[in-house]
Amino acid sequence: MAVFAQLKVDHGVYQVDFLDDENEGIQYTLTLNEDHTFKFHFFRKPKGANNPQENYYAKGTWASENNSIFFDAEDVLDLNEEYTLNLKNSKARFNTKSPRDVSARVVKTSIKFYDSELFWVKGLELFKI
Repeated sequence: MAVFAQLKVDHGVYQVDFLDDENEGIQYTLTLNEDHTFKFHFFRKPKGANNPQENYYAKGTWASENNSIFFDAEDVLDLNEEYTLNLKNSKARFNTKSPRDVSARVVKTSIKFYDSELFWVKGLELFKI
């Protein structure tokens, strides 16, 4: 008899940033809540003193199956003047070190998008903080 373990998506905050010492650059933050809601924040501050910072947000619900995460958003509930990004139909894969891997190898827990209607989200990998 074979037993297969399913990966469980780890709730919490996932982030990656490309910020310099002056907080100029780009930062992506995804929060997965236990109630299966999410919030996503895209922050950008171009280099240069006269360039204003930009903030874009998304929210909605998520579901998981095995190590895949599926994002959804309702036009009426989740999209408004503040939450302008739509991650509906986006898909990501949850990555973590397998419990069967007893090596000393370090694997950072992450979420990597493999499909999205937002072209710049596809391929984005965020790490658990």
